[in-house]
Amino acid sequence: MKLLSWNVNGVRAALGKGLLDWITASDADVICLQEVKATPGDVQGVVWPKGYEVLWNAAQKKGYSGTAIFTRQKPLSTTLGLGSPEHDAEGRAITVELADCYIVGVYVPNAQPELARIAFRQAWDRALLAHVRKLEKGKPVFFCGDLNVAHEEIDLARPKENVGSPGFSDEERAGFREFIGAGFVDTFRHFESGPGHYSWWTYRAGARARNIGWRIDYVMASSSLTSRLQRAWIEPDVLGSDHCPVGVQWR
Repeated sequence: MKLLSWNVNGVRAALGKGLLDWITASDADVICLQEVKATPGDVQGVVWPKGYEVLWNAAQKKGYSGTAIFTRQKPLSTTLGLGSPEHDAEGRAITVELADCYIVGVYVPNAQPELARIAFRQAWDRALLAHVRKLEKGKPVFFCGDLNVAHEEIDLARPKENVGSPGFSDEERAGFREFIGAGFVDTFRHFESGPGHYSWWTYRAGARARNIGWRIDYVMASSSLTSRLQRAWIEPDVLGSDHCPVGVQWR
């Protein structure tokens, strides 16, 4: 099985930058998209690559946030959101139940400048953790997407300059450690311990060409899945967004 995740920063913009070709070439069984900024009606004329069922969770606010999942396996069940009315208006989560696992695509809220939204962000992290732990009682879980946090200093190019910044605050990093403490595995770090691997770059100052980035997109897996993991990777050469895709493959 092959799972890919990508914050496309607007699915309509991404369609003009090769999204359909990327989906076709990916040969992925499941693709999770974040920040789609669209409803199904906004893209109703698009002919998606054959073989996928497409699921959407659009934000109530038009042109904002939102997630989507493309899956070749017909889900046994689908859940939109985290079951928390406070957090579900922004379309930030979709869960699909497959034969032997759950897959949750998420777009975690940004803490915003000066951590203006940190309380909402922390509550969202807690709701996500409760959701995936509840799912684990039935089947192993993958959850993936833009988690909007660089976990360790190795996960961003300039950690010293960004201490306390949104995405690298003590509060957000502590929230990520809660997932690790609950037994979820950062699949990329399961295979790669070295520096210089990022999934997001600011559009300013040629950051992407210089690889001055952050690794804030993840595929997390239940620890019971570790022995089945075959590889995990980042696709920095895939353009079309300020983020790039991340993926995992398992047997």
